[in-house]
Amino acid sequence: MPFGLVSAWNKRRRSMSLEYADPWSYKSGKFWQSEDQSSSSQEKRRGSAVFTLKEMEEATSGFSDGNLVGKGGFGRVYRGVFRSGEVVAIKKMDVPAYRIAEGEREFRVEVDILSRLNHPNLVSLIGYCADGKQRFLVYEFMEKGNLQDLLNGNEKAEMDWPTRLKVATGAAKGLAYLHSGSAVGIPIIHRDFKSSNILLTSDFEAKISDFGLAKLMPKDQEVCETARMLGTFGYFDPEYTSTGKVTLQTDVYAFGMVLLELLTGRRAIELNQGPNDQNLVLQVRNILSNKKKLRKIIDADISQSSYTMESVTMFVNLASRCVRLESNERPSMAECVKELQLICFINLKGQVRGLHSFITG
Repeated sequence: MPFGLVSAWNKRRRSMSLEYADPWSYKSGKFWQSEDQSSSSQEKRRGSAVFTLKEMEEATSGFSDGNLVGKGGFGRVYRGVFRSGEVVAIKKMDVPAYRIAEGEREFRVEVDILSRLNHPNLVSLIGYCADGKQRFLVYEFMEKGNLQDLLNGNEKAEMDWPTRLKVATGAAKGLAYLHSGSAVGIPIIHRDFKSSNILLTSDFEAKISDFGLAKLMPKDQEVCETARMLGTFGYFDPEYTSTGKVTLQTDVYAFGMVLLELLTGRRAIELNQGPNDQNLVLQVRNILSNKKKLRKIIDADISQSSYTMESVTMFVNLASRCVRLESNERPSMAECVKELQLICFINLKGQVRGLHSFITG
């Protein structure tokens, strides 16, 4: 088996009652990985630093509210500064009692997967801390935060069309890397891809985060059976919802939802809206094929001078195919990358043409 976690995970499932008798008794990496790791995988794991609780406390000034930068289902995220001056993001696990075993499992999966992967559009794991019942993940710090907040949160920022295309392309490259088998030989399904899990650097380079729900595709198979639904409401693939089977196309559907968020500036789900206006894809599905109405759903915060309708139309076409009900009608993430690169070129070409006409007109 090219990826040690698969066999180790099966062993754990067979002895789950023993493992979770005390889920917070930390097991070393050897317990939850098999020994058939490649030398490159071992090298990558040694690059993940192990921190103490004292270091976590010092870096965050005792987890002060002033250093709090976000919250999620896993817990809270703090900005931290080590004695070396390195700025990091520290995710502190804080889950309800009934989710302790689940939280431990997500923690282990995240450490194992991110310690093996290396791609400019995946967030880098610097290290972790497992001290008693305390669990922390330490990542590179992303100055702009997450995409959802920048689109419609308290940290809302102006993003023109080229910037949004850049974000979409970067996120697509990250998912395509996971789906290709990446460095581990087995495709990985993120299973919780969403705008809040896309982090951005100061120059809007997109990096995918939160791999706690990631699923390894069984060798030589295209479908994974799952015991229960996991992910985020609003991004669920309809086929996953109806069959319980997860595929690479599950991520493609979620990616399509993020494209719609980038286009409209709206959330995937708005629970404070009426029953017919809560789901973004249902709101815009009929409009996507109507060019006359298309301008009405474009985020008003996008400068009109930054986009061409040709590029928007191509973008909408891609998004609508990603969120089709039948998974076999959706493009692959590799195809999404190519189309987005073409859309970026078409938009730039149209802007240059428009500028030339303005100057010579």
